[in-house]
This record gives sequence, C-alpha cells and structure tokens, in this order.
Amino acid sequence: MKLLSILLFVGFAAFFQSGCAKYYSGPVTEHFDGRKFFNPGKPMDKNFVDFLKWRLNADRQFWPEYSELPAYDQPPERVAGDRLRVSLVGHATVLIQTQGVNILTDPVWSPRASPFRWFGPKRVHPPGIAFENLPPIDVVLLSHNHYDHLDLDTIARLWTGHRPRIIMPLGNDAIIAGHDSAIATESYDWGERVPITSEVEVHLEPMHHWSARGVFDRNRALWAAFTITAPGGNIYFVGDSGYGNGDYFRAARQKFQNFRLAILPIGDYDPRWFMAYGHMNPEESLLAFEDLGRPMVLPIHYKTFPLADTGYDQPLAALRQAMVNYRDAAGRIVPLSAGESWDVPR
Repeated sequence: MKLLSILLFVGFAAFFQSGCAKYYSGPVTEHFDGRKFFNPGKPMDKNFVDFLKWRLNADRQFWPEYSELPAYDQPPERVAGDRLRVSLVGHATVLIQTQGVNILTDPVWSPRASPFRWFGPKRVHPPGIAFENLPPIDVVLLSHNHYDHLDLDTIARLWTGHRPRIIMPLGNDAIIAGHDSAIATESYDWGERVPITSEVEVHLEPMHHWSARGVFDRNRALWAAFTITAPGGNIYFVGDSGYGNGDYFRAARQKFQNFRLAILPIGDYDPRWFMAYGHMNPEESLLAFEDLGRPMVLPIHYKTFPLADTGYDQPLAALRQAMVNYRDAAGRIVPLSAGESWDVPR
C-alpha cells in the first residue's frame, strides 16, 4: 500500500508537470549544459531510485496534526528608511519590509506543499499572516521550483491582488506561464542584478540545490539565493541549500562585504544520506552563519510542512544545542513563530 501510494503520487505529479510550458534553452555555461542546470564541481548523486528507497524506509519523527498560532500584530503597510522589519509567515515565506519596499520570499499560502489539493504534505498551522492582511506586495522572490517554495495558486492570488514583480532563476518562468500566461515574470541567471528602486537591488547568487516539479524535468530550471542590497544593510535569503564546502557563502560575503541579515534554512535534513546534498542541518547553518560574517539570522524551513524524516521540534532543539559553541550566537540568531515579526538591529 505504501509503495502504491508513492507511485500514484509520482505518476500524477509527472502527468501534471507534462503540461508545463517549454523550459529554458540557452548557451552552455559553468552551471548549464545546454539542457539541464547543475552545481559546478559536485553533480547530484541521488536519483529517483534513491527517492523511492527513502520513502519506503522513511522514519519520520513526531509532527502534530495541527497547531494553532497565537495572535500577533499585523505588519504595517510600509517600513521607511533604514529600518528593517521581517515577519515569518511560515516555512520559507518571509515578509521583508525596508526602504518602503515590501518583499515576499517563496510565498506559499496553500494548505499543502503538493501539486494536488487533496494529497501531499499538509501544513500544520495556518499562515502566520492571513492573505487578506498582507500589505501591498512589490516584489516576490522565488528561489526554486519545489512545491514548498513555488506555489502556483499563491502566485496567481498575488498577481491578481498585488501585481508584484516576480523574480526567479532561469527556467522557472516556464512553470508559471504553463499555469497562467497572463502572469508577468522575470527570470535571471546567477550573478545578475535587478534594480528595484534607486536604492534597492536584488542579486541572484549560487546555492547548492536542485529542481523538479515531476519525474521528467529534473534540473530543467535553475535555483538561486538572493542578496537584497539596501542602504540600511544587505539581506541574504536562501530558500534551500546544502552546505557543500561553504564556498557559496564565503563568496557572497566577499562580494557584498557585509550582511545585516541572513535568512537561512535549518530543517528537513533527515535522513542525511539523502538530504545532505540539498538541505543544511542546523550545525551546517551555523557554519554558513560564520562564513557570512556572523550577521543577524532568521532561521526558516521548519515547523510548517512535514517533508522529511526530521521531527517537528528537532531543528530548533538541534540549533539551540549547537549555538552553545558559537560566541554571541544567541543574540544574533532569532527564531520566530509563524506570525511573529522582528525589527532587525543594524
């Protein structure tokens, strides 16, 4: 029965993905072979058979069926000047407010991280900000195309209600166009710069991950981290990434010199034999914190969707235990509950 459920899910996902618009084509680069993207120096060493092996032997730790959230203040319409306010919606969805610009990362308001509304990982708490309580959204940043990061229903709702600029790595525009060709998107390669205002820019940078919406489109779309440069300090956002050898984080620090805030994933990292390539565990997230120059950190990617074997409380518990070995980390790494906001100091 377990195998049948997995195969049915994968089969339906492959069918849904087959209707996608044509993926990116372009010149060969150091991370694109003319058809697929890859991480330079370390090709992905896991395949569909490994996925089935994991799912058939999964040892998922405890997750609650549902957890209510406390009530928090709603975000302001705008945050002016160098003030930086971030609000955790849940998983990798963060509202970033600074310089009068409102930015959403990897927005997911759907009840499941799945191609289906009736099957797949179900969120265990409501979004920390109700969709109707969002301030005007100017920019959406999409890091990659996995269902817990690129949710087409949410993108369509944002486009209808807010008309934001939707910025993403190469190839992901095809997925949105296949859903609704009226939605305007912007796709860029690693290293490209996107002006937002005269003072705010978005830069797409490498991260160590992979992509797929179905069985037959693996790595046809690129993945990326984002650096938001602003007068009050730079912001670094990673939706998902393996740590690798840390080069990407050290290169980001060298390029941008300083970060006021890093938004780093800490969850969905078990089993390590399968997940380590694309998902940092809390100890590796702390290594990234050091590589980036010890900025303020907002942890993400935990306590929302049961996606891996990692338990509900494990990421935060492991993070707090590992932080003991890092000087001043407790004052710089600030976990939030979904719906909670933080005025990030300079």
